[in-house]
Formats: sequence, structure tokens, C-alpha cells
Amino acid sequence: MLVEGCLALVTGGTDGIGRELALQLRAAGADVVVSGRSLDRLAEMRDAGFEAVEADLSTPGGIDALVTALADRPLSLLINNAGSGSIYDPDRLCSLDDASATIRLNLDAPIQLATRFLPQLRAQPVAAIVNVTSGLAIAPRAGGSVYCATKAGLRSYTMALRHLLKDSNIRVIEALPPVVDTKMTAGRGSRKMSPQACAAEILRGIQADKAEISVGMVKALQLVNSISPALARRIMIRF
Repeated sequence: MLVEGCLALVTGGTDGIGRELALQLRAAGADVVVSGRSLDRLAEMRDAGFEAVEADLSTPGGIDALVTALADRPLSLLINNAGSGSIYDPDRLCSLDDASATIRLNLDAPIQLATRFLPQLRAQPVAAIVNVTSGLAIAPRAGGSVYCATKAGLRSYTMALRHLLKDSNIRVIEALPPVVDTKMTAGRGSRKMSPQACAAEILRGIQADKAEISVGMVKALQLVNSISPALARRIMIRF
């Protein structure tokens, strides 16, 4: 996909992978809108020259606000990047609130946005929906069970949506990052990919019209999974 001159929306675009995607898309000539929840980070992106929309996508109101902000505009690239992790402890009922919020943000919001922006995307000569999942969508880790479930669900939705839209002008792309050095992964060791390198691989995949973009070490996980899904699960469950 040629991103030069296109209008792109990057959810969760004020930090981490999303921020780097926004910067690199703009450098490639795209007109970029970002969304986020942090007022400080939204202000930083506006100071950097981006259109930034405040929207908590774990809530119906946040989704409505984002859809309204881009109503009737020629959106041709939707990147569903916003996401969060949650600590799930089956022995603690209170962790269900975090689990529900994670499900709404990581899984429900991309489905809502892809569906509600579909008329605008269909109106463009070429368009794309990019859903950012994770290597953990292939095989889960026990410590992030709800997060992994949402990413596996988004992976399945992306595959099905790609088939549903196969004869349309809309490409449906899945990006599968490894562990990336962001605030969400703080404390999870030192062998992490930089957000800049991760975003660069995703952008190259979009420009090359790849259906799946396996980033960094996810390429190795995909290879192991193609040989033995059971082995991939054994490796990742304790990751």
C-alpha cells in the first residue's frame, strides 16, 4: 500500500509502538491522526504537529468520540494498535474488572472501529485495516492469560475479516510484534525489541501488502509453530 498522501488513524498512537508508527508514517508522507488516553501525551503529540483525539477505547463513549472525530473524512488506513495488559488472578474476584477492561480495549474496540469505519474505508481507491496482535496470539503465556486470549481472538477475527473482504478494496493485515520495550512490558527482562525497530518492520509490511507481518523473534515462533504447535505452546507458556 502506498501510504504517501493517505489519511491514517493510529489508535494508542501517543506512546510505544503506536507513537513510532505515527512518526514513521508521517515521515513516509501520510496524514496521521492518533488517539490516546493520557492528556499529557496527547498534548506532546499535538505539539509535534499531530492531530490527536482523546478517546478511552475501553468505553463506548471513547469509541463514539473517535468515530465522530473522523466522520466523513477520507480514512484509508486504520491501525488498531491500542492495547493493554492486565494481571489476572483466578483466586481474586477483583481482577475481573481489569480483565473486562482489557477485553474491551484489546478485542472489542478493534472490531467496533473496523466495522464503523468500513464505509469510509470502502470509499477510498485502496484502504487497509491493520490489527496489531502479538506473538502471544500464536501460543499463550500463563502470566498474561487474558491478554493472550484477547490477542488470539483478534487474530482469529482478522483472518475471518480478511476472507470477508477479499474481493474489496480493503486489505486486512495482522501485525504480530514480539516483546517490545514499552511501559506495558516494564520489568519483563532486557531482551526486548525497540519500538522504533518494531514500527519500521510493520510499516514495511504495510507498504509491501503483506497479509501477516511477523516482527522480530515472532518469525522464529511462527517457524516452530508450523513444525510443532505443541512445542510452541510448551515454550511460550512459561515465557
